[in-house]
Amino acid sequence: MEISAAGRLEVRITAADVGKRVSVRRLSNTSASAVTGEKFTDTVGVLTSWNEGVLVITRRDGELVRIPESSLVAGKVVPAAPARRRGPAASFAELARVAARAWRPVESERLGEWELRAAGGFTRRANSVLALGDPGMALDDALTVVRRWYGARGLPAYVQAATGAEGTQEALCAALTERGWVREVTAELWIGSLAPLADREAPAGVLLSREADEAWLARYRRKGLSEVALRVLHGGPSVWFATVPGGTAGAPPAAIGRLVVDGRWAGFAAVEVDPALRRRGLATAVMAALAGRALEEGASAGWLQVETDNAGARALYGELGFAAHHAYHHYREPEARGASGAGRG
Repeated sequence: MEISAAGRLEVRITAADVGKRVSVRRLSNTSASAVTGEKFTDTVGVLTSWNEGVLVITRRDGELVRIPESSLVAGKVVPAAPARRRGPAASFAELARVAARAWRPVESERLGEWELRAAGGFTRRANSVLALGDPGMALDDALTVVRRWYGARGLPAYVQAATGAEGTQEALCAALTERGWVREVTAELWIGSLAPLADREAPAGVLLSREADEAWLARYRRKGLSEVALRVLHGGPSVWFATVPGGTAGAPPAAIGRLVVDGRWAGFAAVEVDPALRRRGLATAVMAALAGRALEEGASAGWLQVETDNAGARALYGELGFAAHHAYHHYREPEARGASGAGRG
């Protein structure tokens, strides 16, 4: 918090700071604070609006916090994003485009700088708007086009937007929430260096292939894969599939993984292990083998996506040197709340 020379807390933000990352302290008035005895509540995020005496701050996880101006006791502008102490440097826009190329839809259309993506409902990532840049029209008009485009394909409309790093889309997230769009399945994109992962252990027994064969698909958690889904899985600049064979003939693989190499970046996905064989280093072996392949193709940095409620995966990736870069969210159109739609991810 900002403290004056006289030792007093001061509010050093105004409505002119909308769009900047801020840290504020306000008087607490919740029942929880009454129980704990806490007098103040601190909030850090992007100031996305300040209207009629109410501030709206969008936190890293996409949550909107509304704060009455009258409750403020301190506030200041803070750096746009914390400096990373390790791992590769990357901008949000670069990572968003790399991730999009690694999970291509079967159909897409431009709306200004936005990309409308569809793949028969197979995953939200392939069936949502990549809302980077300017759609070329007012937001409400753009959302009308989006809803019609997905409706014509029998799909609910989703918009993908990110928070938590320099250049992310807190203002868009806040605008979608204010319009009743529902935030679903918050996940994070993590990044790390490849060389330490590739050198971590000898990945003996890991088979690499350009195709996801029947054995690989037998371990993949999404059942009943259609031809559209297979096209998504095999799409990308340079795609590899890793398999650790099962212990008996005809058994599903003990572990699998997917890799997409794109310039300096290598994207890891679909790392899955037989539940009976977990905690034996199989996931690490799969990722190390894929990292080695990526290094051979000239990549130096890795990225992956992990949902916020997947504690096991988050612990593993942290041990392998990965750390969160930003969070991303899928916002669903209000009328589609009860409809069946794209799967998780």
